Parts: sequence; C-alpha cells; structure tokens
Amino acid sequence: MRNEVPGFILLFPFLISDGPVRQRLLLILTAVLISFTQWGCSPEQTIKTSPAAADIFGDPQYHAVSFGGYRGLSRDDGPTVEQLMDDVRILDAMGVKLLRTYNTSQFPQVERLLAAISRVKQADPDFEMYVMLGAWIDSKNAWTEAVWDASNNAWVEGTGPDHTQGDVANNTREIEAAVRLSNQYPHIVKAIAVGNEAMVQWAVSYFVYPKTILKWVNYLQDAKTKGELSEDVWITSSDNYESWGGGNPIYHTPELTQLMQAVDFVSVHTYPFHDSFYNPSFWGVEPDEEALSFESMTDASMRRTIDYAKKQYQAVIDYMALVGVRKPVHIGETGWASYDESAYGANGSKAADEYKQKVFHDLLREWTDAAGISLFYFEAFDEQWKKADSPGDSENHFGLVSLSNEVKHTLWDAFDAGAFDGMTRNGAPLRKSYGGDRTELLAAAMVPPFRSQMAVRRIDTVNTARQVGEPVTDQQFVIVHNTLTAEDPGNTYPSAPLKLTPWEGTTAIELLSGGEVRVETRAGDWWGAGLEVDADVGENLSRFKNGHMHFEIRGSSDVNFSFGFQTGSFLRGDQVNNFVSFGPGTDNLVGEEWRAVTLPISELDGGADLSDVTNVVAFLSRAKAPDRTLYLRNIYFTQ
Repeated sequence: MRNEVPGFILLFPFLISDGPVRQRLLLILTAVLISFTQWGCSPEQTIKTSPAAADIFGDPQYHAVSFGGYRGLSRDDGPTVEQLMDDVRILDAMGVKLLRTYNTSQFPQVERLLAAISRVKQADPDFEMYVMLGAWIDSKNAWTEAVWDASNNAWVEGTGPDHTQGDVANNTREIEAAVRLSNQYPHIVKAIAVGNEAMVQWAVSYFVYPKTILKWVNYLQDAKTKGELSEDVWITSSDNYESWGGGNPIYHTPELTQLMQAVDFVSVHTYPFHDSFYNPSFWGVEPDEEALSFESMTDASMRRTIDYAKKQYQAVIDYMALVGVRKPVHIGETGWASYDESAYGANGSKAADEYKQKVFHDLLREWTDAAGISLFYFEAFDEQWKKADSPGDSENHFGLVSLSNEVKHTLWDAFDAGAFDGMTRNGAPLRKSYGGDRTELLAAAMVPPFRSQMAVRRIDTVNTARQVGEPVTDQQFVIVHNTLTAEDPGNTYPSAPLKLTPWEGTTAIELLSGGEVRVETRAGDWWGAGLEVDADVGENLSRFKNGHMHFEIRGSSDVNFSFGFQTGSFLRGDQVNNFVSFGPGTDNLVGEEWRAVTLPISELDGGADLSDVTNVVAFLSRAKAPDRTLYLRNIYFTQ
C-alpha cells in the first residue's frame, strides 16, 4: 500500500482563514468526505437496517418461495444479474419477500441473485427481499453409478455413493461460500439451510446420515459464537418430513435428535402432489361426491390434500415433542405441478393442472398464514433443466409463471389487479395462461379419479394376530391370490400392510381389481418397484429358507430385469437384493401368456436375512426400457 496524504489535508492551511474562500472550501471538503465515505463502503453498508430472521419467519407479511430463475436446459447457463433483477421485481409484485436457494459455490446463480437484490435495494431503499441460502450437501462419491454384478445378483462393494460419509471438498466449499455470502450481504441473508433432502433415503444418488448434516450445522453455530457469522442468521436443514422423524421409525436416531437440538428451526418438506401417485390414501373423489360439479368435487379432494400435508407437518412436531425438542417448524418446500405427461397426468393420478395448482396454493397459504408458519412454495418460475430430456415431466412445471411468460391461474387475480404492469421477463411482458379464458382453463383440468374406480396401491389383507418380526410358522405365506386365503388351513397373510412402491417414479405399480399386480416402466436409465412391508421391520420368513416363491407372470417380452425379494434396509446399509434374472437371454422368459413360476429360495438367496424381508416382491432393472408392462398374480411363499 502506498503512503499517500489524502488530498483534503492539503487544504488545511486554507481552512484556518476567514471569509468566503473558507466557506467555499468547507463546502468542497464536505462533498469530498461524503464521496470518500461512499466509495469506501460496500453497497450493503449503505442499506438501512433490516429485520432479524426471528421477525421474518412465521410472519404472513413475508411470503416465501423457492427460487432458481434458470431459463436454459442446464444450470451452467445461469441467469444474469439483470435477468434476476427482473425476477426479483416480479416476485415482489407477487407479494413474495423471502426466497430460498439451493447451492452456493457450485453455480453463480446465488451470488448474482444477492447482487441483483442489492442493486434493486440501492434504487429503492424501502424494497424488501430476503434469502435463505441453501448449501448443497452430498455424500462421498455422490452421483456416481454403482456397479451391478449380475452373476452374483449384488452390487460391487465400494462402487457408487458412500452414504456414511460426506463429500468433504464439495460440502466445505458450499458451507464456506454460505458464510462468505452471509457476511457480504447481512441485510439480505437471514438463514442458511444445510442440505436439501439430503437425509431422505430415496435420494439414493447423494443422501447422507444426520451426523453429516449435524457436523456442518454445528460448524455454523460455532461460527456465530466466534463472531465469524452474524448471530442473527438462523441455521436449519431442509428435508422431507420423514427425515425429520414424522414417518418411518428407521429415521428415529440419537443423531437426528441432536440435529433437532442444534438447528434454530426445522424446515420440513411435504409433497401431497407426489403422494397422489406414490401413496394416494387421501386422493380421489369419494363415492358421495361423484354427482357434484367438477369444481366442488375437485375442491373437496384438494381439502383432503391439505389435511394430508397438515398431518405430515404435525407428525414432525409430535416426534420432536417425544424426544423433548421445542423449535419452530416451517415448511421449507411444497408445491403442485401444473402439467405432467406421465405419473401425475391423464394416465396417472390426474393431479397436474393449473386449476388444482391454484386451489392447493391458496388453501395452503390460508392455513400457514393463520398458523404463523413460513411456507416456501415451490416454485416461482418454471425451470426446464431438471428434466431437460423430457419437457412434459412434472418437474419442469411447478412454477407459478411459465418459461413463455404465462402467469398461471394462481396469479390471475394479481395480474388483473395490475401487479405486473410494465414488468418484463427476458425482454417480453407477462400474460395470462389460456388467454385468461376460464372456460379453456377448466376444459384442460382433469377430474380427480373416483375412489370407487381407483386401482389399489396398498394391500391391507393383514394377519392381525401376529406382530411384524415374529416368525411366520404357517406353511403358506399369501401375498395376493385368487383362490388361496388365510381361512384355509396352513395359510396366512402378511403381518402388516404392503405398499406398492414405484422406486423414484421410475414405474407405475398398482393392484388391479382382478388381483393382478401391474408394473409399467417409465423413461429413465433404470427402473424398479416393490411390495414393501409398511413397518419399521420386515417380515420374518426364517422358516422359509428351504422353501419356494410362487407366482404367475406375463407381459413385455423384450425387457430384462431382476426379480425376487429384498431383505434389510437401504438406510441402515444392510439391504440385500435376492434376485434372479428374467427376460431375453435368461432361463426365465416372459411373454403375453401367463406363465407359472416356482423359484427355490436358495436360488434367490443373495445373502438374505430372512428374518427381515422388507420388500416381499421386488423388480429392478439397470436397462432403459420405457413403456413396458409386466403383470403378476397368485403370489405366495411356501415352506
């Protein structure tokens, strides 16, 4: 640094003189000092004091939304600061004051977003927009492919993600960037979320155990204590309600309790939209509603949807109370897609349309505003990078504004009130979807499925006389069969309900009225599905070790897959696939005609712990084979 004398010091001899010259020089000096002060400060330092996180979260004046702002097919093609300034103004016109982001260091989006908000604030000191920074957390070797050894029906040890460890390099960069950005923009950044759905087991490409999240939450809390991060910044982790203890007891660990104790609030995700396909227990039109108008029957279905979300939210609070934790609980993410071509569309749960999106949004806002719950609605704008190779996928259509600048039905009233007058996105003005024609909107909406006609995705034929985990002593263990029943001597049903689970949306699976299990494959590099025991432990079939698995099968003849049952738990790290190969080039061919199959358990055994059969039926294929269909019936085990 050069040793220079500030210019105004040279004026000192004149300042001790009297008269007009002195007055003029004083005015000059004042101007110089003001300019010097401004030049020496960052833009954030010139912004007036903002409210603390504790004053923002839970206040209905600060509506929240999840935000990316990506326009292109890849996140590498990120929005510019100028584009984000347009987005920020549109968000403000929506009534949004709090944004949630997902990455800090991996992409430039969040740094540009903070700069954009800062610039808008500079132009309008009364402008308010705050951010919950998301720091992405990955497991070691996240997003890598595990190697499947078909000869041994097992994954090759040491390949694929290691969920017991975090990706130290990536996670460190993300957290350090979160600290840096929080300190750089203290009037904007109000919270940091460590990880996004990073603890839920279906995030198979990258999930970690709570201990990894806890490590970084503690790091940030320590930084606050040391003065390296503002103590006003709230720390959380944003994850699925089950990961926060509101579902499967397998998540109920001491490390999760420690994490709950460490965060400033709990950020819960609930997605009834997805469960309209995965677990449609709440979904559909009840028999006494079938004669109602479209809007009335749909609104009734959507109110049950809100009740379902409330139930998941409350389940987290109940578990927290059970372990003695009292913290604020907010909804870090939920939303409803306006369009889908597969699982949630006309050939699926019939959930995805703009009418239902608006009803869901409005009812959810009504509840959370009244209850003092912050709701980060997913999401502000459509983004196409999520399923770049599948434009019709629901993941591309959760936004309230489309990529073609159409304001969807949820925002029509705001549009009509002039909220977006004069605003543009990508250089073009906003306009209403369907040209604002409500008749066209309703014509495109789908009637929810009638429950009287819905296929079953849960098998509730249960032997209530036996607890899950107790050995099954009966000679025949019946999953579903047209003639074998539990009333027959030597027969029994499962000890708990069975969920027909499509793994990561790669299939559709359902039980048809004739007792057939139907599996339809979706687009993707792999697919799988199972009949999962809905309990915290699996079925105890130890006495069937020398027995057989029986079923009948038919369907597409050109698809290769592994079939059998699973033992153990993926989350616990002891899951074993007990499979044999089916399809072309194997001894187990499939065709359009029903074929009866009997498989010795010894042939299926891949290291099975038969005291913990968690998926009594399971399909898995590493081959891309969309739009294939398989059927099973008369499924049972014998000793």
